[in-house]
Amino acid sequence: MALSSRARIPVEVHAPDPLSFAGATGLLRRQPEVEVVEEMAGHPGTVALLLVDALDETALSRLRRLARAEETRVVLVARALREAELLQVVECGVRAIVWRREATEDRLLQAVRAAARGEGDLPSDLIARLIAQLGSMQRSGERLPGTPASGLVQREVDVLRLVADGLSTEEVAGKLAYSERTVKNVMHGLTTRLHLRNRAHAVAYALREGYI
Repeated sequence: MALSSRARIPVEVHAPDPLSFAGATGLLRRQPEVEVVEEMAGHPGTVALLLVDALDETALSRLRRLARAEETRVVLVARALREAELLQVVECGVRAIVWRREATEDRLLQAVRAAARGEGDLPSDLIARLIAQLGSMQRSGERLPGTPASGLVQREVDVLRLVADGLSTEEVAGKLAYSERTVKNVMHGLTTRLHLRNRAHAVAYALREGYI
């Protein structure tokens, strides 16, 4: 019995060339539990499958944009990742990584399923590298991914920067591809955690401490 479109996992494919796009969409469309959707279609619980040859500035910018999108989980398919790139990917909040050489139909489906559930799925060799690198950073006193020296996560910095520019909650949400509820939750979370009175106090704090 075929699954209804509501029960299927919406997946949007982002690829560097038409051949890669056709190959990935062809594999996914054979899966009854997957529905390939248009880019930025706004389906709740969308998994964005991003294929890259190299994690250059263009690919990294797209990765960050996808990771910021409301209710979107990112699966990255890459040929290789250098140490610095690995940390950048982690900071972007990527849910799953698949090596291009291992991107079979079953492997892609496994990663998509994990991302849709909000879980992580990394190659075993990558997990070992990541643990070693984070351990080295911790021993040397370097900042770990997701914990900026400011004490604010990147999402909070992004929101505060736009608030400081005078944007309303609705405008901030539009700029960052968040819902208004998410923006309000971010502001509430940081003001509560840092014992700040309101938005103006939060902006003053961020400016004084050099976060924005």
